[in-house]
Amino acid sequence: MGAAPSTPDTAEHLVGTFVGDDPVPLSSDFWQKLLELPFDAELPSQRLHQACQLLVKNNRNTRHLAKILFHLACYLQESMSTSGGPPLVYEKAVNAVYITSVFLKHLIESTQDGDVKLYLSLHDSESIPINILGDQTIENLVMRNVLKFIATVDVSPDTYFLHLELLNFMIFAMSTQLLCGPSRGLNDVNPFLDAAMAQDGHLVSSVVCKLLLNYITRPRVPFNRASYSIFYDGNQNSVLKRVGSAAANIVLLPFSYLISSSSDASRSPIADSSLHVLLVLIHYHKCLVSEGYSVMENQVSTTSDSLPKENTYFSDNPYCRALEHATDLDCADIEGNAHSDQHVKLPFALLFDTLGMCLADETAVLLLYSLLQGNSNFLEYVLVRTDLDTLLLPILEALYDARRRTANQIYMLLIILLILSQDSSFNAGIHKLSFPTVPWYKERLLLQSSLGSLMIIILIRTIQYNLSNLRDVYLHTTCLATLANMAPHVHHLSAYASQRLVSLFHMLSRKYKKLADLRDNKLNIAETNSIERSSLVEDMSAELHIYTDFLRLVLEIINAILTYALPRNPEVVYAIMHKQEVFQPFKNHPQFNEHVENIYTVLDFFNSRMDAQRMDGDWSVNEVFQVIIVNCRSWRVDGMKIFTQLHFTYEQESHPEEFFIPYVWQLVLSRCGFKFDAGAIKLFPAYLPTEKIDNGVVGNTLQNADSLSR
Repeated sequence: MGAAPSTPDTAEHLVGTFVGDDPVPLSSDFWQKLLELPFDAELPSQRLHQACQLLVKNNRNTRHLAKILFHLACYLQESMSTSGGPPLVYEKAVNAVYITSVFLKHLIESTQDGDVKLYLSLHDSESIPINILGDQTIENLVMRNVLKFIATVDVSPDTYFLHLELLNFMIFAMSTQLLCGPSRGLNDVNPFLDAAMAQDGHLVSSVVCKLLLNYITRPRVPFNRASYSIFYDGNQNSVLKRVGSAAANIVLLPFSYLISSSSDASRSPIADSSLHVLLVLIHYHKCLVSEGYSVMENQVSTTSDSLPKENTYFSDNPYCRALEHATDLDCADIEGNAHSDQHVKLPFALLFDTLGMCLADETAVLLLYSLLQGNSNFLEYVLVRTDLDTLLLPILEALYDARRRTANQIYMLLIILLILSQDSSFNAGIHKLSFPTVPWYKERLLLQSSLGSLMIIILIRTIQYNLSNLRDVYLHTTCLATLANMAPHVHHLSAYASQRLVSLFHMLSRKYKKLADLRDNKLNIAETNSIERSSLVEDMSAELHIYTDFLRLVLEIINAILTYALPRNPEVVYAIMHKQEVFQPFKNHPQFNEHVENIYTVLDFFNSRMDAQRMDGDWSVNEVFQVIIVNCRSWRVDGMKIFTQLHFTYEQESHPEEFFIPYVWQLVLSRCGFKFDAGAIKLFPAYLPTEKIDNGVVGNTLQNADSLSR
């Protein structure tokens, strides 16, 4: 087929030609007519759905997807070259991006058995403008121009919707990851993601910077744009709404956000979409075979599970690297921070404040984790801030409301606290900030509570929640590790926090005793059956060993406070004296006696001081507390057995993508405003809600500097 069709250029005819079986040349003006199809063009929903199915059938022969992508790249190039030009240029590009996105998404989710075949190369007979394409692939050309537009063109009333549609397009294009299994394999096909990874370092850094700046500045929808009245005038016949209901089940973000914008003033479509795109980009890793290893010769499948681990590796991610090396814009001129023009430079102060404002959202939590875990510059910046409550209060409030959080969100929040607690100045600083009240804490009125006391209260509460709900060993260990890091630096711990710490030991000790008694009873019953006895010993001992470790760690936390911080923590002494009987059963226990002996050294010291007062009648709480305060000044640690200070650090596994890639996509799909065919998703069990992710697959390890066995 040579020239453009001569029939009327209706929406239905243009779309019909695009999805038909007759190839349209790349040079035909048909493509301009199709891509400039206005948003309010009427097209029956059933016809549009059939059109998407026809394109799946005919694209291999026509290569129309590759051609429409090529022309989209040209439209974007024109938009960038006419920066500051008439709005019509951008409106044409919006139409082009939108129409391309509809069909691209349908082609991707129509893939059978994860075998992605988009046919992005043009036939040899096609006349290709060398000056535009050069030696690039179509996907590389498109991604380069999409990323370049996002990075270099400012968000303005004229460009707002084009930016938003390009971010949507990025999500659609990268959604090929949903068709891959949870384990990265050599057969995984992600052409647009691979093309994004292949861009030059300067563009990559510019994209990461712009996406984060979008997230920080949170551009608002320009309601004064009359030319985009279709987005909010409620026109029931618009292609916008018809596509949303039929073709690919898309609900475009501009419309959905405009509908809800009056009730949520803080929402920004571009900010949210920018974060979604950034999270997908920074967590992508391509599985590769080590040099010299032949899959064919060794006759193995090309999934990473079947390949020997030593013969596979994951490609470097330039977006992740750019985020990890980002520096503070305000310190860019300081020696040591200005050695590379390609480094992302961000206003850390604004990023800090934005994260504090948005931490109720799980995607913000994941961004904060990514920054603290990977970027030492940002971690150092956070640790020197004197207003740590900006981040910590939202984190603690989210943990307080754990029943409304996903298990993975709880993990991320706890790991963030663990990372921060690795720094001694952080542990000391949080006890210098106090609050008149904590309005969201309902169980008890907390008056003049320090941030450190509140953090200890919430961590202990999380352990209690885990015991009754999640029952996850990793979560327990993370909470206790954070408490252990904090313990030597505790300062004026509140009465309630001190009580909760002793109550934690009591609760775990009851659980330990119950397990020990249960094991002994079952062993007595199985006395005559050596095989059954051996099996019971193994089963019961595993759980008992876990609680032995938990109890020992809580005793070590209490010991650390008494050894290094007793004079400034009279409330801890009072709480231990008030409940001293809970330690008695462990006084002669071979696994705990050394730590309990230190506690009794403290008890003996303060009990003897009280006995010396020789008061008649019962002691009041205030009288006991005053004796403790006075004698804290004369306390000496000489009689205590000094244990090595515990210090836990967090380390991410070398290949955590099996957790993070599915996790990121679940977050994106739950927030981006469009649905993906659940039957096509192989990345995670699409029929399960986010909360049902296997809580054990976190991809992280705790490493104790003192090699505490677990």
